[in-house]
This record gives sequence, structure tokens and C-alpha cells, in this order.
Amino acid sequence: MSNIKDYINGTVEEMRDKVSWPAFKELQNNSVLVLIGSLVFALVVGAMDFVFDSSLTWFYNQF
Repeated sequence: MSNIKDYINGTVEEMRDKVSWPAFKELQNNSVLVLIGSLVFALVVGAMDFVFDSSLTWFYNQF
């Protein structure tokens, strides 16, 4: 039980004293970048899916 308590105390100490937390403005900017990147990636994958689906549907309808 002592090992668990030491682990938790060490974790709390490290999170409080050794971790450098970003400023709120930096956190907002990074969040916006992640959101935009995710949307662009989703649009590219969606477009590829649409093109492949349309191509295969056209190809299968030829036979």
C-alpha cells in the first residue's frame, strides 16, 4: 500500500512542480489548429471515399 501512496504523491508533485503548462491563449491556438487539421483530413478522406465509391459503382455497372 505504501508503494501506491508514494506513486500518487510523486505523480502529484511532478504535475505541480515539473510540468510546464501552456498559456491559455496558446492552448486556444493549438486547439483551433487541431480542429482545422481534423476537418481538412475528414474532407480529404470523404472526397477519396466518394471518388472510389463512384468509380467502383460505375465499373460494376459496366458488366
